[in-house]
Amino acid sequence: MISVSLAHDLRSAGVRWRPVSGDSFVITREGFESAVFVVSDMTIESHEFETGTILGFNGTTEWALDSVAIEDALWLPREDQLRELLGGTFASLSRTATGYTVALVVTGERTEWEAAEPADAYAAALLRLVRATA
Repeated sequence: MISVSLAHDLRSAGVRWRPVSGDSFVITREGFESAVFVVSDMTIESHEFETGTILGFNGTTEWALDSVAIEDALWLPREDQLRELLGGTFASLSRTATGYTVALVVTGERTEWEAAEPADAYAAALLRLVRATA
């Protein structure tokens, strides 16, 4: 799972989230920062309204949170989702002595990003790609 810091950077750079079952997120309200939630058809569902997307918490009688606006939720994309967002630019993921390296090829030029975890390497590469095309 990517770091919350990288997730903030991705959202700030323009990466948008359309919640689907299996997605992980944190709530960006005080007191919720350390809890990771997962969208599930049974407990946390994404509801689309004209005013925006709401994540509804179904059957959560143990605590008082009925729903949260998507603006208050920060997506923590999985490795496969990050790889999909990289699209055809993704060249490889390799293990190094200190972590992992993701390589992209953009307009014939190969660039690499290294991080301790594969998801963070993917996220760093995506962040650079999004910023370069903005």
